[in-house]
Amino acid sequence: MRQEVISNNLANVNTPNYRKSVLEFEELLAREIYGEEPDGKLKMVRTHNKHLPTEPLPFHAEPTIYQDYTTIMRTDDNNVDIDIEMATLAKNQLYYNALAKELGGHVTRLRNAITSAAQ
Repeated sequence: MRQEVISNNLANVNTPNYRKSVLEFEELLAREIYGEEPDGKLKMVRTHNKHLPTEPLPFHAEPTIYQDYTTIMRTDDNNVDIDIEMATLAKNQLYYNALAKELGGHVTRLRNAITSAAQ
């Protein structure tokens, strides 16, 4: 989703009056996990003083796309900075590659465990 938002911003870099779009997710996820103010501590909910919850807590963090009206980069009221967009694109690609590599390694470890247990 972030890749699409960045690509759309880059495609409209020369469109007058275009306002760049920004995808917000990490902040929403942190707020969902840590509470309103991320302080590094997890929220714990108990149904009874001596019990921990048995089912997962409801999860409400959804990626949100919004228009950025805070800056104007050029005289035609376009606020897309191609250097920032390209850096964000590279950062997003690095995240994707790292996660794909880790997931591939996890699947390989599972396959090895299953194969060695079957022998």
